[in-house]
Amino acid sequence: MSTPVQLLAQPSAASLVQSVDWLAIAPPTIAAVVGLVVLVADLFVAERNKPLLGWASVAGLAASLLMLLPLLDGDRSTFCLTGDPGVCSYTADPFTLVVQFLVLGGALVAALLSVTALKDADRGLPEGEYWFLLLSSAAGAALLPASRDLATLVVALEVASLPAFALVGLRHGDRRSSEAALKFFLSSVTATAVSLMGISFVYASTGTLHLTEIAGRIQHVDGQLTTLAHTGVVLTLVGFAFKTAAVPFHFWVPDTYVGAPLPIAAYLSVVGKAVGFSGLILVTVVALPSYADVWGPALAVLAALTMTIGNAGALRQQATRAYSAVRLLAWSSVGQAGYLLVPIAAAAYSDDAERSVGSTVAYALMYAAVNLGAFAVAALVGRTRSLNRVSDYRGLYATNPLTALLLAFFLLCLAGLPPGIIGLFAKVTVFSAAVDAGLGWLAVVMAVNVVVALFYYLQWTALLFRAPEGEAVRHRLPAPLTAAISVTAVLAVVLSGAPQLVLRFADTGLF
Repeated sequence: MSTPVQLLAQPSAASLVQSVDWLAIAPPTIAAVVGLVVLVADLFVAERNKPLLGWASVAGLAASLLMLLPLLDGDRSTFCLTGDPGVCSYTADPFTLVVQFLVLGGALVAALLSVTALKDADRGLPEGEYWFLLLSSAAGAALLPASRDLATLVVALEVASLPAFALVGLRHGDRRSSEAALKFFLSSVTATAVSLMGISFVYASTGTLHLTEIAGRIQHVDGQLTTLAHTGVVLTLVGFAFKTAAVPFHFWVPDTYVGAPLPIAAYLSVVGKAVGFSGLILVTVVALPSYADVWGPALAVLAALTMTIGNAGALRQQATRAYSAVRLLAWSSVGQAGYLLVPIAAAAYSDDAERSVGSTVAYALMYAAVNLGAFAVAALVGRTRSLNRVSDYRGLYATNPLTALLLAFFLLCLAGLPPGIIGLFAKVTVFSAAVDAGLGWLAVVMAVNVVVALFYYLQWTALLFRAPEGEAVRHRLPAPLTAAISVTAVLAVVLSGAPQLVLRFADTGLF
């Protein structure tokens, strides 16, 4: 077997890449190019025309989404080694396309929310920088699921994360915003440092960064490098656990969501999670299937802890506390992360790991649609109720009946109750993945947590239809905010009527 030193000494020609498949890389590339165009245009656009930058960004994200359509006809790969065309750094397969649809769609909804938020901020947020950072983060998030080597994976992860730090702390002079950005930054940098150390150990023991080659070589490392390989695997997994906001690496979530502009909190709750989970899936299922006995039990324990502590945190939120609505959604997102971890853990024990991972992707698609919808309604209420407390939603049905019904529907989907059929089916799919893998104890923990979560979801839902206290306030719906709520509502309703559109991923697999 070749040692890492021998592998590095091979002719450099073997490491050259083939010609670039521009169609395959079009979705993240368009988002990145539009981001650069917006940043440069900001220097020349008059102040009164700054809103055009927002609409250009929305158009760019829509174009990135549309470029997924030509890729549906088959798998495409690029940046492949000339010596081995089957080893590539970028692959547009069904897994890539589904996750890219999720992250670009989530970024598009966040952009629609941002158009209204920036207008309401009245120059409190620099528009050119805001849109550049959002598009850059979206480009990194779209690149990550296509990454098939650890170097590209880390670069994509940081391109998605670094602009998000700045977006969270972009409100100058706001103490909450600065504190949120600092907590987010410290946790993410720690995760990156741990991941990079783990990746360096894996590379030192296998001599390659490509995921498929790691899967084969790490089983046959030299005896002297076994400990190094084991340590690298553990550190890499710990780093990605930080990125998914799994307990005990979740402490930054509530304060970051409260301190960030609300569209960015919505973006992080969906796109940030998709980035972390897609990276975790690629590292575990694709690169390290032979270490399933290590990452399987670890992820199962993390899933149980994450859903339990997330739901416990949501239960503790007081309806009259400032920003309690956003905090409740933040703790709820931690609990939902626990559910998303369950099928990945089950993949370690399952005979069909791809099917188990498909359950996570199906659940993530459901969660993205309804959670973005809930944040969109929170953004609407927050325009007139700046403290955004749960109690501020009392009597919403009396003033905005359709909006109240949609928020109730989103919350019921998150709870897994009819008429939120897609939420119910998605939870059953995740539950089945745990049972089929022999993780009965984890299925029981999940069932208990689902019942616990019903309390705070139903409590908030009931509040919408109670008589308002004092004078009722009617919330005016701007066009971008209406579009964001409408898009998420249509997706949630369609998926509840035809859940097989996403649940089929749990049956067919994605790789």
